[in-house]
Amino acid sequence: MAFEGLSERLENSFKKLRAKGKLTEADVKEAMREVRLALLEADVNYKVAKEFTAKVTQRAIGADVMESLTPGQMVIKIVNEELTDLMGGNEARLTIANHPPTIVMMCGLQGSGKTTHSAKLALKLKKEGHRPLLVACDVYRPAAIKQLQVVGEQVGVPVFEMGTENPVHIAEEAVKYAKDHGNDYVFLDTAGRLHVDEQLMDELTNIRSTVHPHEILLVIDAMTGQDAVNVAKSFNETLGIDGVILTKLDGDTRGGAALSVRAVTGKPIKFVGTGEKLDNLETFHPARMASRILGMGDVLSFIERAEQSLDEKKAAELEKKLAKNKFDLNDLLDQFDQIERMGSLKDTIKMIPGIGSKIKDEDIDESAFTRFRSIIYSMTKQEREKPEIINPSRKRRIAAGCGMQVEDVNKLLAQFKQMQKMVKQIGGNKGPRMSKKMRRMMQANPDMAEKMMGKMGGGSNNPFGF
Repeated sequence: MAFEGLSERLENSFKKLRAKGKLTEADVKEAMREVRLALLEADVNYKVAKEFTAKVTQRAIGADVMESLTPGQMVIKIVNEELTDLMGGNEARLTIANHPPTIVMMCGLQGSGKTTHSAKLALKLKKEGHRPLLVACDVYRPAAIKQLQVVGEQVGVPVFEMGTENPVHIAEEAVKYAKDHGNDYVFLDTAGRLHVDEQLMDELTNIRSTVHPHEILLVIDAMTGQDAVNVAKSFNETLGIDGVILTKLDGDTRGGAALSVRAVTGKPIKFVGTGEKLDNLETFHPARMASRILGMGDVLSFIERAEQSLDEKKAAELEKKLAKNKFDLNDLLDQFDQIERMGSLKDTIKMIPGIGSKIKDEDIDESAFTRFRSIIYSMTKQEREKPEIINPSRKRRIAAGCGMQVEDVNKLLAQFKQMQKMVKQIGGNKGPRMSKKMRRMMQANPDMAEKMMGKMGGGSNNPFGF
């Protein structure tokens, strides 16, 4: 996951500050030297890292911090605020045209993920009730048009193409088509190159001057590190971009691009790609990202992911069972499915305050759901509904049926009993209605939400050992 190395370095730096009852100016400067080194290792632009630590140092050696009862926490609070400001402060939204359609020009280098993220963004808007149109303006890359058609079909969004016509003419005709057919968003999937060159920029400039896009989004690969910032700077100087989509933020990237792009270009990161699936696109929230970098979790994004993956019908059925203190292995299978729809288990757990920063990637077994699911599928319908009837001979049959050991079956059943106890404790709550009320409460008071989630996740006895 991005920022993992940075988070660890920062956590080690702050441990030293927390251990001190009172901070001196020398303590702060030493900590900020370590923070600057951590930022540089994370591939943050040198000038950005230097200016960031200078700001934090200036604020941290003020009287309010030095005289605070918890000076270490005050310094972390300042770092959190400055990180948020560095990444843009507030989330930046897409421009909406006064007279539809809103034209969004997607640009970037070849291989950055323009085509895929055009479809991801179109899907996101479609779910919000819009009628987007994808436009194939990349007429050079082999199979580029076909790729857009494939992802367009997968997300249920129409694709406008005119073969290998002039891209400027294609963009112009696509806008006319959108007006005639009621499409309120037009996404121009433009061509890329392996590097920034004059020919590419001339074509993009011509498209811009012809159709006058309301939004120019630059798609950059977070895995390219500091070079991503140089690409963003070049595109911004030539085209005047409005925002950035940062892809592969779920990968093994140091994350420096996310911390540098805004400072170097003055343009915000608007969306981040968090996985390969077409629904793995999130609005970029600087405050939430700062909290995740500092190991504080991201409870609001966690709630949003849960909401998107929630099956309301199954939730209502589960509510009735909870009210009667009934929870069987079929229900457990449904919960596995909904958790997996939230995305990578590692990324999801890191959003939970209180445990996300304490668990290493190697401690999270992504294959656990698959093994548990195989064991449950090896059971009869009666055994799933009444696990208490599973005796030693049944366990041997179940283990043989899924190619596992009896010990694995015992582990699942023991952990299921533990989960049943937890279910009984919340059996009186009104499932979905209670969750909606809780969501509104958490969104209104994120600080309280983090404390609450921290208490929920703080224990080491996680039912399934994740």
